[in-house]
Amino acid sequence: MPMDAATLTALVQEIQPELEGAKIDKIFQPGRDELILALRTGGGNRRLLLTANPSQPRLQFTAVSRENPASPPMFCMLLRKHLTGAKIRTVTQPAMERLVDLELECRDELGDTVSRHLILEAMGRRANLILTDAQGRITDCIRKVDGELSQLRAVLPGLYYRLPPAREDKQNPALTQEEAFMELLNAAPREAVAADWLLDRYSGLSPLLCREIVCRGGGDAGERLNCLDRKALWQAFRSVMEQIHTPQPTALLREGEYKDFSYLPIVQYGDYYEKRTYPDFSSMLDDYYAQRENTQRVRQKGMSITKQVTNLRNRVRRKLQAQQKELEAARNREQYRLDGDLITANLYRMQKGQRSLTAVDYYDPELRERTVVLDPLLTPQQNAAKCYKKYNKAKTADVMLREQIRQGIGELDYLESVLETLNRADGERDLEEIRSELEAQGCLRAPKERKKQTKRPASKPMEFTSTAGLRISVGRNNTQNDRLTCKMAGKGDWWFHTQGIHGAHVILWTEGAQPDDKSVEEAACLAAWFSQAQGSSRVPVDYTPVKYVKKPGGAKPGMVVYTTYRTMLVSPQQAQVSALAQKPAGK
Repeated sequence: MPMDAATLTALVQEIQPELEGAKIDKIFQPGRDELILALRTGGGNRRLLLTANPSQPRLQFTAVSRENPASPPMFCMLLRKHLTGAKIRTVTQPAMERLVDLELECRDELGDTVSRHLILEAMGRRANLILTDAQGRITDCIRKVDGELSQLRAVLPGLYYRLPPAREDKQNPALTQEEAFMELLNAAPREAVAADWLLDRYSGLSPLLCREIVCRGGGDAGERLNCLDRKALWQAFRSVMEQIHTPQPTALLREGEYKDFSYLPIVQYGDYYEKRTYPDFSSMLDDYYAQRENTQRVRQKGMSITKQVTNLRNRVRRKLQAQQKELEAARNREQYRLDGDLITANLYRMQKGQRSLTAVDYYDPELRERTVVLDPLLTPQQNAAKCYKKYNKAKTADVMLREQIRQGIGELDYLESVLETLNRADGERDLEEIRSELEAQGCLRAPKERKKQTKRPASKPMEFTSTAGLRISVGRNNTQNDRLTCKMAGKGDWWFHTQGIHGAHVILWTEGAQPDDKSVEEAACLAAWFSQAQGSSRVPVDYTPVKYVKKPGGAKPGMVVYTTYRTMLVSPQQAQVSALAQKPAGK
């Protein structure tokens, strides 16, 4: 859910004491509409995330590492020029507005102390990050808004910054007194849905909070005003507003998946959702958005590659279907040879211009007659030669088609594995490696003029630790699978892979020792989780020492053969995978 103003107010109150007085050490822009400010605070080094993503705008301290682009965007370079070394003087939020203003004390080109403002407008699809000077003139912004996009307010460099227009028909819930609340309530239509009425009359409240007030006031989510006790509704309203100052950051989960969050425990769903309370907003928001943001970011960056590989896979699949039909036709080639033999045996009684030949089929045990269709423009000898030519052509096609189909099945299998690794891609570096792999295999055309970029080191496998303390590595893509299995792992380490299902290569590092059963099971669960069978139950996973795993010459990346293996059925769970990832190595 986009963060509502009430939750943002509670969050700002929490981080404000540590933010004010902090100095900006470094600035990064990992995404198109998000910033990371590396801060030096009185309590140590912190990282402040400001994001203007329309689906999840917010600011928070974050411990989640984000991959930065090889070349910083222009907005990031501009902020580095003006804000590196700046001190955050104040952090302010207009009452019940989804807007936070960081007032910064900076140095200009002459070394003089000047004031600047970095403003986050966390307003859904209108979310923005704006840098202004001391006079309020916009220096630059993430999302530029001209007069054609908005008749109410333009946001462009060079213009003076103006606050978003507030709705005059809405009241500030934090300042509302009982008398004013009752006056509005008396004037409301009695048949109005209570939660909708609260949403229409008060600013800063989300539908979730409005329903929560109604439920705490003795009704259900769709209760009408005439069915509620006014005093109880007011008490619930005041209680929800007062808890902004004593928040309990709470996330709602369903079957381990994050669904919603707020600054107070939510009671309206009863036991339908699991309620998870956090000590602070930043840790809650890290958990809530970590998987969602990463998946969205990688999906956006990998959309072009995924589309190209999907189109290529579909093309190979159609080609295979056509070749299978041709092979079926080639299998009937004996018919052409028999026709040729029958024509040759009856040349003495045939004439040019015949349209058909009916003769005894001496290959038939019952010696039944058979009719052969002829080309009347050809002589009998030419008709026989034509049949033999079709037979020889079909015979050659059978051999070639079988080889082409074998190669096509291998190519289709490889492209399916690439699509599976694209789903597992964990960042821009992973996508670059997959693209390079596809270009090397001739699946994608390399650009004629590739932009010169700093060469990055190869990405590392995902690392986990078993309950017994054994290290487990999981390949991120086919190239890394090859490197992990064929170069990094020793012959005595153990190799895991889903049986007949595309997935990652998993190595359990044993250094030749016999691993415990629990570690083997956990490595098998990781192999099943990082595969196309993720989320399934009783997934077959093959495992064997690495010495029994070989890569055939000329095989596609990630393709291996193995012998002397055993198979285990496992049912991996997200909680188990997370627990293995959180264990410190060697402990």
